[in-house]
Amino acid sequence: MTNESQSEQLTFIADAPAEIGAAPARISISEIGVDPEVYPRHEIDDRRAERYAAVMRDGVQFPQIHVEVWPHANGDAPPKKYRVLDGAHTWTAYKKTGYEGELDVILVSLNGYDPLLYAASRAIGPTELKEADAKETARRAYQKNPRLTGEEIARAVGRSRSVVNDYISDLRASIELEKDIKVFRMGLLGIPQDRIGDRLKEKQEWVSEHLGKLPESAIPINADLSRGFPVNQITARHAWPEPLVWAVALQEKTDQLRFQELKWPIRTWDYWNWSDVDARFGDEWPGRIPAQLVAHALYFFTKPGDLVFDPMAGGGVVPDVCLALNRQCWAFDMIDRPDIRPEIEPYHWAFGNMAWPVNSKAKPDLIFFDPPYFTKKEEAYEDLAEGSAPPISSLSRADYLAFFREFFLLCAENTKNTTRLAFLNADWRDFQSTPALNESPKDAITIRHYWDLLEETGWEVTHRIECPMSTERFSGNMVSHMQANRTIGVVGRTLLIARRR
Repeated sequence: MTNESQSEQLTFIADAPAEIGAAPARISISEIGVDPEVYPRHEIDDRRAERYAAVMRDGVQFPQIHVEVWPHANGDAPPKKYRVLDGAHTWTAYKKTGYEGELDVILVSLNGYDPLLYAASRAIGPTELKEADAKETARRAYQKNPRLTGEEIARAVGRSRSVVNDYISDLRASIELEKDIKVFRMGLLGIPQDRIGDRLKEKQEWVSEHLGKLPESAIPINADLSRGFPVNQITARHAWPEPLVWAVALQEKTDQLRFQELKWPIRTWDYWNWSDVDARFGDEWPGRIPAQLVAHALYFFTKPGDLVFDPMAGGGVVPDVCLALNRQCWAFDMIDRPDIRPEIEPYHWAFGNMAWPVNSKAKPDLIFFDPPYFTKKEEAYEDLAEGSAPPISSLSRADYLAFFREFFLLCAENTKNTTRLAFLNADWRDFQSTPALNESPKDAITIRHYWDLLEETGWEVTHRIECPMSTERFSGNMVSHMQANRTIGVVGRTLLIARRR
């Protein structure tokens, strides 16, 4: 192809956003594929591709196709090295002719520009997008990136801004509602406006404006509550998170009435046991704990409006319970899920160089610390983290205990005299297939070790509460084998409550 025709192929590049670049390249056709995710039409027109193939056999030259390096998705290798951004019918026609060599192409570097919109913009002209394709492309692009303006989408799909706004009006309303719900949830949890803005990628002025509308956001929920609809129905009807609906439903109620409404009998003694988790609070997660356990810690060791600090929030049980019991909560975790858990901010506790995640005058009234237990759920945590630093459960015994010493010291330095620390963990013994008489305590980690670490780092243990795990997780065959082998398993779990000394 001549330099003149190459420059014609680059015409759009000159008018496109500055971040886009392109250059001629020669690539084997076997390394190129079509990605439905960035193809702006309903399907490739096979008859059109056949016509192209017929004239190709007669020696007719076609414009160069545009491709980009096919990005990896979720760490998985893409099906091909490059994907088509423009010229899918031309590429298909080459395949139909049986051509297996190299193609002269335009290799595009989008550098953050939406590939779907780029592909749509290339479809303007004699083969411009049909109405259904333009609408579907506009909606797909907006769903992927709600920060796109109607004008940006309109320019790409070859329609007016007003038409595009009609295409996406319902999506825009839905996404705005989702953001309002997120602001409502984070506002009730006492997360500062600047951090809410960072999580939602919005300016602080926008956050402030929406926080002022919180009472309005709850009007439909309160209306249904006044009509006697149960919380689970209201959750489904309005697509709100159930803990947030409970926060509205339980406003102005005492803690005792909140427990009654949630059907959680209050355990009066220092033995808190439940057969299962409460599915209304928290996500499916390795080592998920019962919401009732968290609720009891809040009931006995905090007051309404107090600030709870959750350093390893996991599936979000603690912030969910805080919503229902009218406590504020700052939650952090190494696994970031901004779309479904914006209230859990990303943070990794760097062992050996640990720092407090927020610089604030506000100090927590309670730290609820439920870390991964030693050697437990290692693979599950590693799968979730996907390449992040290894979970603390995979540390050596010495490093695992050293981590807690460092963490407890940091907590003491960044809290107030009245702060309580609720630390949940369990004895670890290497009991697998080992008769009780043959067990050695040399490598064990017991609650006594954690108690000693707390005392050594400026804390004073005030309560020891037993919160055993359910034995229902053991199969009958497993229990029979342990009994025959005289093995004693571990279902004990202890909540240590400590105060600053």
